[in-house]
Formats: sequence, C-alpha cells, structure tokens
Amino acid sequence: MNSVAILGAHGKIGQLVVQNLVAQGRRAVAIVRKEEQVAALRGLGAEPILLDVEQATAEQLATALEGVDAVVFTAGAGAGSGAERKRTVDYGGAVKLIAAAKLAGVSRYVMVSAIGADDPLPADVDAVWRAYVEAKRDADRELRMSGLQWTILRPGPLTDDPGTGRVTLAERTGRGEIPRADVAALVVAALNEPATIGKQWEARGGDTVIAAAILA
Repeated sequence: MNSVAILGAHGKIGQLVVQNLVAQGRRAVAIVRKEEQVAALRGLGAEPILLDVEQATAEQLATALEGVDAVVFTAGAGAGSGAERKRTVDYGGAVKLIAAAKLAGVSRYVMVSAIGADDPLPADVDAVWRAYVEAKRDADRELRMSGLQWTILRPGPLTDDPGTGRVTLAERTGRGEIPRADVAALVVAALNEPATIGKQWEARGGDTVIAAAILA
C-alpha cells in the first residue's frame, strides 16, 4: 500500500502511523479537523487535508481519499467527551469512512478499536464508558459486514512507553498494556500483509516480533 489515508491522524497513534509510513517512503494523507493540526502533520511529512468528519458527508470524505490505496481509522472523541460524541466520532466517523472508501474505490481498511469491545457490560457501568464501548463494538460490526478488505486491531490499555516491536496478538489475549508505538507499527505491518485481511485481533505487550505475530 503506497498511499494511505489516516482519519484521526492528529492523535498519538495517528501521528505514529504517519511517521512509520513516511519512514518507509509512502504517502500519508492525514485527515484532520482543526487548522492548527495541519502544520504539525505537514512537519511529519504527511499531506494534511482539513475536514471535520462529524460535519462532512461521505461524498466529501471520499474526495479526500482520491488516489489512496488504503484507509486507517484511528479517530476517537477523546477523554472528556460525552456519550453523544462517542457515537458521532467513534462509531459515526468509522462508518462514514466505510461509505467514503466504497465511493472512492478503496477496498483496504484497518481499524484501531479497543480490547473487550464485544464483552457484556455490567448494568451499573458509567454511561460514557458504555457509549464508548458500544460505539467501538458497532463500528467493528459494520466494518466486518462492509465487504471491504478489513483488519481490526483491539489494543489493551495504551501507554506512551517506547515501542518494543514485540506483541501478544490473538483473537483473545486478556487485558494488558501496549505502547502506542507498537499499535502504530501493527497498523503499518497489517497494511503490508494481505494475510491480515479478515482478521480481528486483540493486542497487548508481549514477546513475539510483530512481523511474526501477524502471520501466526
């Protein structure tokens, strides 16, 4: 995949994905929603496109995907946002990117989701956390049903520790921390490997080199 569009490129994982792609000599199209994010992404070597996924139509988003081979969804409403934005960003943004990819003729889609997204939630769980988990669960389901060439990565609790290049990757891994740098490396490795198409994995820190983990 020589040209990749990243939705949520301003986030910590998104920026790391951009850096990985640029380091490999590939085109990184960084879709961001704030003017002040443009310069930072351009400084990383990306081609920024200013577009608010909550306000844009799928047709407008498809225009931003012109010439790309794959899309990556790393966007999220973020800490401090309410239940409504979890739905419009974590679910709505992911689904809009599915529709835009189809309109643009882009078949490859890598989703950064969350560990435990399919697990039952206790009745008394915080309403915002419930909205977040359900948004991730429903977005993953939409992608699996989309007909696109998808890969879904569900990392455990994220850290800013340096990447190790080693992970535990399986349909179920149990909860465990993972550096954002290793999640970004997983995203790029998945884009490079056709065998990851149709795979949904949980991910945490581990001992297996990423290149081997995605083929196990």
